[in-house]
Amino acid sequence: MGLFSRREKAAKPVAEKQPSLSTSQSISSLASGSSSIKSPLGFTSSRMMNRTSAGTASTNGPPTPITPFSPGLHPTLPKIDLPRAPDPQLDPAGYLRSLGAVRERSKIVTDKALQDDLRHFDVDMTKFSDVVTFVANIIKRDYDAPFTSIPPHGRHQHFAVGGRDRIAHLLSTFPEDVDNTERCKRMIDLFLVSVLLDAGAGTRWSFKAAENGRVYRRSEGIAVASLEMFKAGLFSGNKSNKFQVDKEGLQKLTVEQLAQGLQSKPGNEMAGLEGRAQLLIRLGKALEEKKEFFGEDGRPGNMLDHILSHPSTQASSVIIVPVPVLWNVLMNGLSPIWPPSRTAINGVSLGDAWPCSSMPQPAQSPSSPTFSPFPNTTGQSNGIAPWESILPFHKLTQWLTYSLMQPMQSIMKIQFAGQDLLTGLPEYRNGGLFIDLGVLTLKPDDQERGLQHYSEYCRRTGSNGIEVAPMFKPDDDVIVEWRGVTVGFLDILCTQVNKTLQKELAGNELNLAQVLEAGSWKGGREIAEVSRPNTKEPPILIDSDGTVF
Repeated sequence: MGLFSRREKAAKPVAEKQPSLSTSQSISSLASGSSSIKSPLGFTSSRMMNRTSAGTASTNGPPTPITPFSPGLHPTLPKIDLPRAPDPQLDPAGYLRSLGAVRERSKIVTDKALQDDLRHFDVDMTKFSDVVTFVANIIKRDYDAPFTSIPPHGRHQHFAVGGRDRIAHLLSTFPEDVDNTERCKRMIDLFLVSVLLDAGAGTRWSFKAAENGRVYRRSEGIAVASLEMFKAGLFSGNKSNKFQVDKEGLQKLTVEQLAQGLQSKPGNEMAGLEGRAQLLIRLGKALEEKKEFFGEDGRPGNMLDHILSHPSTQASSVIIVPVPVLWNVLMNGLSPIWPPSRTAINGVSLGDAWPCSSMPQPAQSPSSPTFSPFPNTTGQSNGIAPWESILPFHKLTQWLTYSLMQPMQSIMKIQFAGQDLLTGLPEYRNGGLFIDLGVLTLKPDDQERGLQHYSEYCRRTGSNGIEVAPMFKPDDDVIVEWRGVTVGFLDILCTQVNKTLQKELAGNELNLAQVLEAGSWKGGREIAEVSRPNTKEPPILIDSDGTVF
């Protein structure tokens, strides 16, 4: 059985035509003919073949049932005016924290990549058609044409690992007097904590589920573990409702409790455990501080009240919420959770945004021999303002946005306008896809430096280097550049995959969230398993504290 062998699929509902995804990027140099990529010969791992997402079948478990979170018919939304991002010349921090800045600023790095002019990577765009073919084949393998059953990328699918829809089961256990508003708030509570915990788990960690004794790893393992902790009331300070997350429950959380909940122990260590615990504790403080978003009881789910009452929300036959309204809640409401070491302008933390040498650089001050991202936050030198050297991603916040829209859409029937502002997630699965298939190649000097870092990491942690790969800190210029080009390449990939699948789509079009879910993220993981079967790690490793990836 090859990597793209067909398997039986569950019957799927037919949805109406998806709206087109507009993108500012295009590439005319991509080959439109056949690709050179081949299925790995002799690859017969049943675990690879039995992968499942919501709406797909699995040979080692029942099909994922049609649930309130399954893709369905959505009305065509009327055009509404979306809030504009702040002017970067007047409010650079506000601009760099905006959703629109991610794609706009990443385009600068992407344009350099298309000219093979990156600092840390050689770029071979002739290999891009291989990526397109690989991703298109995965989509055709796992879903039936015209692919309208593909759900948008989100945390819910990880809860459905093994073909069991744990969220649907959890919702069914709530008493009838728990109305839809409270049900949605509970899911927001759960999803938010689960996403914040969803950084790279490391190669050693796994989780044995209480429900069936099965062992899960990586994102799916963290999802199941977070669900079990949620059901046990670990995150709740309310004795009358353990199915919630609130400021009291999180502020009393300890590293030891989280380690027990994640089953992290010697021989089964969760990478960055203390960083994750501190992130949740800081979340508890943010929930207490930001009452305008999270209410007096300091609960993530209370953001639903804020969103529904927001003046930009339109409520008629359909509730329509501009995506920037949700984004503002997450960026401003959760701003206290980010480590103080993150990049800041005039004391305002930018979150997941970093200096990048491939971005426009202000002239160095003669008295400052080392690079400082903000030598003068109000002035300019050589016509370039200091903020222009910063590349924003906000990966966890985008992952939260994708994920929190799911319960609000499904339970409260809220529709979100402006979803095309969201970008592909700049993380190591999506980014690793372009390295493993030859589009990006780390330059020799950086390769050597990364391997030295990995060697030092192994000595520091006592790890055995089974499959050696270069390693860098999250703020290393290599990682920042890699993430920036990943954002732009995912837009191009979405366009090209739609062209490749044009016949099967029969007039429909996959949006970026569907390509992320059914193709790029899954493809990045699967090609990593083929390329590094012992560790299944990405081609570049991240020495992470558990708060970025």
